[in-house]
Amino acid sequence: MRRVDVTDERLREQITQLSEQLAAAEQTSERLEITHETILELDAEDGLPPPEPLPPGYHEILAAIEQAADALRAKDVCKALGTGTEPRHTEGMRAKLKHLVNRGILTEPEPGLFTLPRPPTL
Repeated sequence: MRRVDVTDERLREQITQLSEQLAAAEQTSERLEITHETILELDAEDGLPPPEPLPPGYHEILAAIEQAADALRAKDVCKALGTGTEPRHTEGMRAKLKHLVNRGILTEPEPGLFTLPRPPTL
C-alpha cells in the first residue's frame, strides 16, 4: 500500500470517529435543551419565576456529568473538559459545581461527588 493510501485511510477513520463524537455531543445538547424546556414548563405550572440562565461554560459541565456513569469529582470534570487539573482549576470547577448544587441542577450525594438528580423511585 502506498503512503498516500495509508494516510487517506487514517484520515477517513479519524473523520468517522469525529463524526460519531459530534453526533453524541449533539444528542447530549438536544437532551439538555429538552430538560431545560421541561423545567421551565413545570415552573410555569407551579407559578415559579423562570430560572436565571446559566453562565457560559456551565452547559459543558452538565454535559460532562450527564455522560459519566457515576458521580464525578471536580478534578474528573476538569479532565473530561480538557482543562487543567492544577488546584486553581479544580477549585474553580468545584465552585461552579457547588453553584449548580445550590440551584438544584446537580446533587452532591457525598462530599465532593457531583451528579445529576435522579428521579424518585416509586
